[in-house]
Amino acid sequence: MSFSQESYKKEKDEIKKYIQSAVSEFNNTNYDKALEFSKFALINSFAINDNLYIAQSYNTIGVIYDECSETEKAIQFYHKALRYTSEVKNDTLNNWIYGNLGSVYYFNGIDVPKGIEYYKKALKFAEKVKDSSQIVYTKLNLASAYFSIDSMQQGKREIARIKNGILKNGSEDAKMSVYILLGIEASQSKQKQKAEDYYAKALKIAKDNDYISYITNIYENLSKHYKLNNDLANQKLYEAKIDSINGIVFSDDKVSKLKSQVLHIELDEHRIQLERIEQENERNQKVVRDSKLVVILFIIGIIILLLLLLTLYKNIKFREQANEELKKAYEELKIAKEKAEEASLLKSQFVSTITHELRTPLYGVIGITNIILDEHKELNNSPHLKSLKFSAKYLLSLVNDILQINKIEEKKIVLESLIFNLSDEINTICNSVEYIADKNNNKLIVEIDTEIPEFLIGDKLRLSQIIMNLVSNALKFTKNGEVIISADLKNVNDTIYNIEFKVKDNGIGIPKEHQGKIFDKFVQIERREEDYQGTGLGLSIVTSLIELFKSEIHLESQENVGTTFSFTIGFEYNEEKSREIINNIEVDLSSNYVYNILVVEDNKINQIVTKKIIQNSNMNCTIVDDGYAAMVAIEREHFDLILMDINMPLINGFETTKKIREKGIQIPVIALTAFDKQEVSEEAIAAGMNDILIKPFEPTKLYQIISNQIIKKENAD
Repeated sequence: MSFSQESYKKEKDEIKKYIQSAVSEFNNTNYDKALEFSKFALINSFAINDNLYIAQSYNTIGVIYDECSETEKAIQFYHKALRYTSEVKNDTLNNWIYGNLGSVYYFNGIDVPKGIEYYKKALKFAEKVKDSSQIVYTKLNLASAYFSIDSMQQGKREIARIKNGILKNGSEDAKMSVYILLGIEASQSKQKQKAEDYYAKALKIAKDNDYISYITNIYENLSKHYKLNNDLANQKLYEAKIDSINGIVFSDDKVSKLKSQVLHIELDEHRIQLERIEQENERNQKVVRDSKLVVILFIIGIIILLLLLLTLYKNIKFREQANEELKKAYEELKIAKEKAEEASLLKSQFVSTITHELRTPLYGVIGITNIILDEHKELNNSPHLKSLKFSAKYLLSLVNDILQINKIEEKKIVLESLIFNLSDEINTICNSVEYIADKNNNKLIVEIDTEIPEFLIGDKLRLSQIIMNLVSNALKFTKNGEVIISADLKNVNDTIYNIEFKVKDNGIGIPKEHQGKIFDKFVQIERREEDYQGTGLGLSIVTSLIELFKSEIHLESQENVGTTFSFTIGFEYNEEKSREIINNIEVDLSSNYVYNILVVEDNKINQIVTKKIIQNSNMNCTIVDDGYAAMVAIEREHFDLILMDINMPLINGFETTKKIREKGIQIPVIALTAFDKQEVSEEAIAAGMNDILIKPFEPTKLYQIISNQIIKKENAD
């Protein structure tokens, strides 16, 4: 059967009226009429196949039979209602049905604990839909059920949560229920008068509102109350009143009609099911008529499916073969990756070892050269000594370049944030490359924009490395000319000052065909005998360092005219931090006190150099060859500071420092090492060392670190 949308709505409205009429007749205790309207609602609900109204109709029928003490029939209809409710998942209807099932089992004394379980299910659905009215009634029923099985405390808990709200703002029937429960509670507590007062309040509400079924319930509780108090006269009085009401409400005629209606409802159910079967048969017959077409289409579908399966099979085979090849390629790549990682590790170890092994003798060469020049002033102009010193510094520059490029490739460089003076940094660079400028008879010019703040925050070391490489490169390829270092403020973004740096020369220039490759590693352009040759790493290092600053380098060059390198880097300016650094600028740390320094060094040449540097600063110096000798010397003599070599036989500098700290000795320990600082920092700190100085070093750097550490120790004490 099919319905238009309009007729379907009309049928639903009709069903709703039947259910409303059933409820109205039920409230007037006309149970036979209520049942008849419920039956009409059920039949019409089946006709339009509406599971929600079918469930509501069954629930209404169950309520009627429950009220008439036909409990077995009531339970059957409630379960039918639940079956159809599960199809529509209506939480409100579930709350009603489970609450009604709880009442059947409780009020009829069939199985009170089972009734309580049904009440709890009903309460979950009421709370889910936030129906405050149903929550209240379900809790009242729960309390009543608990009282009936003498679980007084549980019942009291349920009442306590809702009592005040109901008595203040609740409906009349809810107030009446609360008074009945309070009467039961008082009666059980042997508070006779209090119980009778509560029952009287409940009875008044029931009579005022013509709540017949509730009047019966109140009479039943009063009968039990008087029986509990051995008042047989009043007990019999209320039992008689109950019989009188039941005789009116449940007359033989009404009971007979109810039983008759049950039979009619069941017959109507069977008739509806038969009609549904006939309709299903008609649909099946139509399906059979179309079966030939379906079979043909099915066969075509099977053929297409087989073809698809065949194609799929071929694709799977192809994929399996491709996967095998990919697995093989993956394994080969994995092996290649492992070999590359091993090679990279070996390269790093080699670079670390070779730079250490080169720096150690270079420390001796540079140091001895300085000692000779210091002790023999007449040799200050000796070309041989100058060549020796120049060659040593060149070799040291070569070692530093190799180490620098290795760090960049392995992404081991992290930019620091330090406060620095840009003018000081550039002047230091100029002093460092002065010997190259003098050699080629070049003039160095520095131009710094006065708008640039005196103190900036950033990685001054990396900036110095960039400018040093560019200036050195410019001086090497310029003769009898000039090299200009300029810094101009381009713009300010909040606290970031973007500065454009330029290194400009009027040297030989770079041919256009070579300009694209000069930033590659190990590339040299226009090699000449008289040129100062390098590793070919300088510009590659510059490019990588500028990329760390998230910038890029630009080149302008013309043969026999000159070359200009330019780049822009943003540095932070913070006035508060600047003031702080100005206030903490190191002053002359020298004092009249002669410091006693212990040098732990196994290399004899390095011992001579370090001792000479220390003695030149008017400090006492004691030298030992290894860590064990150092610990003996510390026990015999007081030292203000220890200069500790790391790579020593018997026991290295880290282990020696650990043993010194284990004895509770807190003398400052400075690591003297040819290893790169980043390689040993973590282990040095863990061992208890206070600072690290990389060999070879400038004497002034050593003096500064010694003074700082000793003063820091004195302030801590």
